Amino acid sequence: MLTLLAFLVALGLLITIHEYGHYRVAVACGVKVLKFSIGFGKPIYSWRCAGKPTEFSISALPLGGYVKMLDEGEGPVDAAERHLAFNNKPLRSRAAVVAAGPIANLLLAALLYSSVNWGGTEEPKAVLATPVPESMAARAGLVGGEWVAQAAFSGEALEDVRSFTDLRWRLTQGTMTGQDLRLVVTAAGSPRQSDDRSEAVNQAPTRELLLPLSQLDAREVDARLFRRIGLMGPLTQPLIGEVMADGAAAKAGLQSGDVVLRIDESRVTDGQQLREMIRASASGASQDVTPQAWQIERAGKVLTLTVTPQVQLDANLPVAKIGAFVGSAPAMVSVRYGFVEGLWGGVVRTWDVSVLTVQMMGKMLIGEASLKNLSGPLTIADYAGKSASLGWASYLMFLALISVSLGVLNLLPLPVLDGGHLMYYLYEAVTGMRVSEVWMARLHRAGLAVLLMMMAIAIFNDLQRLIA
Repeated sequence: MLTLLAFLVALGLLITIHEYGHYRVAVACGVKVLKFSIGFGKPIYSWRCAGKPTEFSISALPLGGYVKMLDEGEGPVDAAERHLAFNNKPLRSRAAVVAAGPIANLLLAALLYSSVNWGGTEEPKAVLATPVPESMAARAGLVGGEWVAQAAFSGEALEDVRSFTDLRWRLTQGTMTGQDLRLVVTAAGSPRQSDDRSEAVNQAPTRELLLPLSQLDAREVDARLFRRIGLMGPLTQPLIGEVMADGAAAKAGLQSGDVVLRIDESRVTDGQQLREMIRASASGASQDVTPQAWQIERAGKVLTLTVTPQVQLDANLPVAKIGAFVGSAPAMVSVRYGFVEGLWGGVVRTWDVSVLTVQMMGKMLIGEASLKNLSGPLTIADYAGKSASLGWASYLMFLALISVSLGVLNLLPLPVLDGGHLMYYLYEAVTGMRVSEVWMARLHRAGLAVLLMMMAIAIFNDLQRLIA
């Protein structure tokens, strides 16, 4: 129920804002708006505002909306109202009306990101877990336990890293834009009582290192990409959480609250290292599992248990698991911005996400990124429910991300989208002639075919994720 409600709220809000952008600018440009509809098909509820010519309605199919304007291309227009018709407005007015929908979505995203910045969030502190063996982070010299105080892309000034979430966003940016990332970190085990970065940099032993993200050939931003980078999560204690019935942990006698000290001859220092040692017990495609001797601490006593992980397929690869949550909650830090800083941060984040979205689409077009990055309504609904369950900040961040995606998608130069109409207007501005009705019909059919193909791929990806 939460997933459905969160999805419907997201869909309704984003569609309403998009169509309101078209409507508001159309009215400002002197265009007569006949109908404003949220959804398609038969109206469920309709109303009119006193003195306004527009009929507002909520329709049965909530997967979109539209603003119907007076237009001679849509039917005969009374001579007395020809000056109110969309097609008779100057080029700049028509372009402004069309662009207003996507721009409204981008402005909404900036406001949502800013609201999260102003309200503040509790995020994992940027203290690193043990990196994945042989990963980029491990080769760069990270061992786990370091606190990332500052970071910057090559050629840019160092900036504070406020949380592990902030660091992960920078890693994503660097990977997708092909930029190397400089990190200033405190030495593993250094005191970190203060959250003042300048104090940490000036007083604690620090060093600077480089993650050569430009060397990654990333086709998908997923868990496998972050495994290659090596920074899977923040530092946590090697603690056993909830134990599933009939799992390997339960069969071995592990209990919630157990602290893992050693596995075989290796000392365990944090939760990420523990997860990697469990994964390593699976022997390739044969799915054979090596039993492990676990030394644990329980209620002040040290015990030794034999744990035999169970192999499950993850993305068609055998992965060893024990049927229990591994790792304690990470240390958290409060991240909050002032009004101006928070607003600017929201605008910058909207711009960055927009650029990354365009770059990802471009890479998919030329085959440098997988089409699996396309997501459809099922995945969006799933993420809506998950983000809502995590709290208001996560849900607002989700809404902002989808709003950016909707804004950028509608600016693509496909004839059935707003961006396609803007291309028509660009042609008109350059040649002084409007695109002919014949060519508009042909381009519309071609654009519709491309859009339907993209939707089919997105839904196919949704179904694959559900089945997997």
